[in-house]
Amino acid sequence: MRTTLLAGLLAAATAVTSAEATPDPAPNPVGDPKVASSDDGKYFDANGNPTYKIESGDKVDWYTFSGYRRFNGACEVCHGFDGSGSSFAPDLTQSLKTIGYADFEKIVVNGKQDVNTAQSLVMPAFGDNKNVMCYLDDIYVYLRARADGAQGNGRPAAHEDKPKTASQNETDCMGP
Repeated sequence: MRTTLLAGLLAAATAVTSAEATPDPAPNPVGDPKVASSDDGKYFDANGNPTYKIESGDKVDWYTFSGYRRFNGACEVCHGFDGSGSSFAPDLTQSLKTIGYADFEKIVVNGKQDVNTAQSLVMPAFGDNKNVMCYLDDIYVYLRARADGAQGNGRPAAHEDKPKTASQNETDCMGP
């Protein structure tokens, strides 16, 4: 029987909890020929990490656009407009220059605390939040595009059509 996408995400969250974080290599620049597409419209770098595709005229792939929407629905309240930081949480356009996908996933799933005498920053764990976990790759590719300077502030100008598999994955992950 086919495992639902959410069950897979929760299994991955468990694996992330127990795995040591290793930094991913630097992201591929826009237009890098090593960026490959899968059958469902997702793009991956040479290391298999999710990435974005931005065409001339600032047209983004579906998942980057979805990441913009999901980030603004779940993350912007703390991390600020377009991930540029606030007094509550760091600038993710800078953070994603130094952390890779595995570290990003670990932090989102498990949360993070950075408490010292000067500050007390606490990010809650989102490992059981379907509105975040079902779109984790989307949020990551949007922030990766922002961190690389490939996507500017605000809503992307245009986007690819939503792949049928994206709709099916949403249904499977979000459940009844």
